[in-house]
Amino acid sequence: MRHVTLKQLRALAAVMRSGSFAGAAEALHLTPPAVTVQMRQLEEAAGLPLVERLADGLRLTEAGREVLATVERIELALADCTRALEALRSAGRGVVSVGVISTAKYYAPRALADFLKAHPGLELKLTIGNRGEIIAALKEGAVDVAIMGRPPDELEVELSEIGPHPHVVIAPPDHPLAAARDLAPEALADETFLLRESGSGTRILMERFFAGHGLQPRVGLEMGSNETIKQAVMAGLGIAFISAHTIAAEIGDGRLVVLDVRGLPILRAWYVVQLRHRRLLPAPSALAAFLREHGQGYLPAPPRPT
Repeated sequence: MRHVTLKQLRALAAVMRSGSFAGAAEALHLTPPAVTVQMRQLEEAAGLPLVERLADGLRLTEAGREVLATVERIELALADCTRALEALRSAGRGVVSVGVISTAKYYAPRALADFLKAHPGLELKLTIGNRGEIIAALKEGAVDVAIMGRPPDELEVELSEIGPHPHVVIAPPDHPLAAARDLAPEALADETFLLRESGSGTRILMERFFAGHGLQPRVGLEMGSNETIKQAVMAGLGIAFISAHTIAAEIGDGRLVVLDVRGLPILRAWYVVQLRHRRLLPAPSALAAFLREHGQGYLPAPPRPT
C-alpha cells in the first residue's frame, strides 16, 4: 500500500457512501470509468478485493473494511491538521522558541508573559544564555527569534529595535568616587574592573569605550554572569561596567551606586533578531511584532548617578 494515493482512498469511501460507482463519480466530479480505474488500482495495491457485488448492491470485504477504516482515520487527521494550520495562520496556536541573552532576563520574561496572556493557545520555549550560546541557537534553528543587544556579525539577520540599552559603571556606595561628579574616564585608570567573559557584548562595549580614551582597564576577576558581578562589586572586589537594566533593584535599595563618568551612559539598543533566510510561522512573527510595538514599555527606567 506504499503507493496508494488519497484520490484512490477517497474513491472507495465515495463508492460505499453512494452505493454505486456512478454515484461516487458524481460526488467526486469524475466520470464512472475514472472511478473504476481508481478502484482497480487500489485493489491491486491491496492485493485483495475490497468490494463485492451482491444482488442488493455493493458490500465491503474484510479487506475493504480495513482500508475504509484507514481512510476515515486519514480524513480525521487531515481535518485536525487543517484546524491546526488555521490556528497557526492566526497565531492562535503553535510553539514559539525564543532565545534571550542573559542580560535581558531582567525585563524579557515580563514581556513574554504578557504576550502569552494575549495568546493563551501558544506554547513558549525559552532559552536563556550568553551571547555566544544564543547566537549558536539562532544559527542552528533552535530558536525562532532572539532578544539581544549587539547583533551577530557572522549571521545574516533581520533586526527590529525594541528600545534603548544604557550601560554604566557601578561601584559600592562607600567607594571613594561614589560622590564625585563628571569624572573623566582617566579617573578610573587605577580601578580594578570585574568583567564578563571574553566575547560578551557588555565586555566588548566597555573595551571599546576605554580604548577610545587610550586606556586599558585593570582586570580583577572575569565572571560569567551579571548577578555574580553585582555581588562582587557589593563585596568591594572592584567596580564594573554593566547594563543599566540589570541593576534597578540594587540601586533602588542602596546596595550599588552609578558613578558619574563623562561619556556615560553609553546607549545601545535592544533588538529582536531573526535569521534573514528563515521564514517565520505566524506565532513567532506575532511575538516579534509584539516586542517591536510594546517591548520598550518593559525596559527598566535607567538609574541616575547618586
